Amino acid sequence: MFSFLSPQRLAHRSARHPWLTVGLWVVLVAAAVVSAGQLKTDEEAHIRGAEYEQADSLLDDLNGETPPTETVVVQGAADVDDPAYRLFVGQLLGRLRATEGVVSAASYYDAGDQSFVSDDRSTTIIPVVLDGDVKEAATTVGPMLDAIQEANTDGFSVTTVGDGSLDKELTAQFESDLQSAEIIGLPAALIVLLFVFGAGVAAGVPVLIALLSIAVAMGVTAVISRFFGVNSLAVNMITMIGLAVGIDYTLFIVERFREERARGIEKLEAIGIASNTASRAVLFSGITVVIALAGMLVVPASTFVGMAIGAILVVVAAVAAALTLLPAVLSLLGDKVNFLRLPFVKASTPESSENGFWARTTRIVVAHPVVAIVATVSVLLAAAAPVATIKFGSSGLRDYPGSLESVQAFRVLDTEFSAGRLGPAHIMFEGDVNSPEFQRDVDELRQRLGSEASVAEIRELHANEDGTIANLDVIIDGDSFGPDALATVERIRNEHIPAAFDGSDTDVYVGGAAASTKDYVDTMTTYFPIVVGFVLALSFVLLTLVFRSIVIPVKAIIMNLLSVGAAYGLIVLVFQHGVGAELFGFQQTDSIAAFLPAFLFAVLFGLSMDYHVFLLSRVQERFLKTGDNTEAVAYGLRSTAHIITGAAAIMMVVFGGFALGSMVEMQQVGFGLAVAVFIDATIVRSVLVPASMEVLGARNWYLPSWLQWLPKINVEGTPDVEPARVPAQAPEFIPVGAGGD
Repeated sequence: MFSFLSPQRLAHRSARHPWLTVGLWVVLVAAAVVSAGQLKTDEEAHIRGAEYEQADSLLDDLNGETPPTETVVVQGAADVDDPAYRLFVGQLLGRLRATEGVVSAASYYDAGDQSFVSDDRSTTIIPVVLDGDVKEAATTVGPMLDAIQEANTDGFSVTTVGDGSLDKELTAQFESDLQSAEIIGLPAALIVLLFVFGAGVAAGVPVLIALLSIAVAMGVTAVISRFFGVNSLAVNMITMIGLAVGIDYTLFIVERFREERARGIEKLEAIGIASNTASRAVLFSGITVVIALAGMLVVPASTFVGMAIGAILVVVAAVAAALTLLPAVLSLLGDKVNFLRLPFVKASTPESSENGFWARTTRIVVAHPVVAIVATVSVLLAAAAPVATIKFGSSGLRDYPGSLESVQAFRVLDTEFSAGRLGPAHIMFEGDVNSPEFQRDVDELRQRLGSEASVAEIRELHANEDGTIANLDVIIDGDSFGPDALATVERIRNEHIPAAFDGSDTDVYVGGAAASTKDYVDTMTTYFPIVVGFVLALSFVLLTLVFRSIVIPVKAIIMNLLSVGAAYGLIVLVFQHGVGAELFGFQQTDSIAAFLPAFLFAVLFGLSMDYHVFLLSRVQERFLKTGDNTEAVAYGLRSTAHIITGAAAIMMVVFGGFALGSMVEMQQVGFGLAVAVFIDATIVRSVLVPASMEVLGARNWYLPSWLQWLPKINVEGTPDVEPARVPAQAPEFIPVGAGGD
């Protein structure tokens, strides 16, 4: 029914009509670029069914939609009561009130509120309310930021932090990090490709295909963003995953095409063979990656789902480009794909690399398989050990770059005032809020909250005219995203409210910044096992179908758990404990981003299947032909090592480019992915896989008799006919491979 979607048919039609195929892709990419310009990012995290969502909904019912706010921080050398200080603030206040988008602004001199002044009386704050809603705050705050910049003088420092300024600066910083990652990752990936292919044109094709895939994914994501909130992290995910898989998928196919042309196969037939072998592996790999990423869609968090959608879309776009656009490009280029050759890059084939590094490594490993397994597993478990101390959280203002003015303002607030005023906890009550019983319960809650050292202020109770909804705002010291604030929210919910409202008919919910972060962290930790189970179950089924063995998928799952666990441990060691953080230029944090474990697991499990299937399919093919397990393992490893090494190196430099950004969330993601790929492509693939296969021997391919009905799937495929042999135009062409391995 869907035979027209087979890699061979798609490649055949694309190669036969290359200009039509390229033209269709040009139109598609142009439309995507236009669409991408309309991308709407939503930094608000929505979690279906979370308590903070219920609290915020009641708050909107009580007060209407909460407007965006800013807190302007003024620092001077003199006392706030100094006439010059008073004059400066008065002029600034007048300028702010006259600024477009500002609804109201208040100062210490108007309100006489001592909480507007620091203890040393050299710093004061100006609370500002902006027009519109929070989603538009980044735009609304623009004129106000200009006014603040004009107000800065030698004697005074003026900064601001709030809904608009923070959103605006963080978005700009993410975009800057993204550009820096591309500047680092793309040239580095191109250099790796030059050494893998030994030809400039061949190296440039994968990069071009990857960039076009990213453009298409961005365009589709922009369309989705009009209906579904997409976090700015999703954009980073599209670029990072798109560069990695887009280059890798194209690498596999171009390598096979050049290899067939070097054997003298006619151009279109060479494209057909590549599509019936490497393209099949790419299609299967793409399916496994999408299935793994789909596990994240079960998490009811908009930020997480947005990242998953972006990553899935770019994988689909990369596979589509590899199966259609790439054959058309190869058809147009032909042997010109070998132009700009590097003469010092040597050929690498299974036969010529029998004495190469990977062949020597395999011989040592299979000669002492038990020792290799024990040593490898010990190293991986030791690397994973720090996971026992992991703390989950969410990056807050404390973790953002100090160069951002909003972060500077926050740090002053945190030191001189209470930074919790930026995001107070909203305790919402639904019931008969005019009853004496309710007043008694609220008074008891106030007393209990007053005993909390982290509670800086308890504000007045506000209720609606009907007496059905009431709000009590509580200011919690420190960063609303910090572990102390989260712990305070947990005590309020689980200890103070149940004790004060025991037996009451009033429904009580806690919302606000700290509560939303707490619910986010709890949701991620709750759904993490579900994501893991989903990915493992489907991976087991897929590998069982492909290799017709229940041993292979069990081993693959164990090995992936070991490599992912080691990556988790190193992330905790570097970021949470600070070991080597300064050396790498990373930001040490109190916690690890709550979304990271589930996201990292899904992505790595999908990406690692590229290498696992590519390697084991060669081993299985050789074993079925010779029946010699040891020789099959050696052949499979040395015949795929060069391409796996190159693909892994590309992923590492791409992920490493993102790790060098200034936003700690991207540092953790980039570092974790790069480390996991390195572990997977070296320790696991070069040592653990061959050692385990040597120990198990023919039992690697064990399939119970009651599962013999499973369909046979040939990932690599086979040519339908013996291809015609036509000499290549470049007889001196050197097939893919670098370093003689």
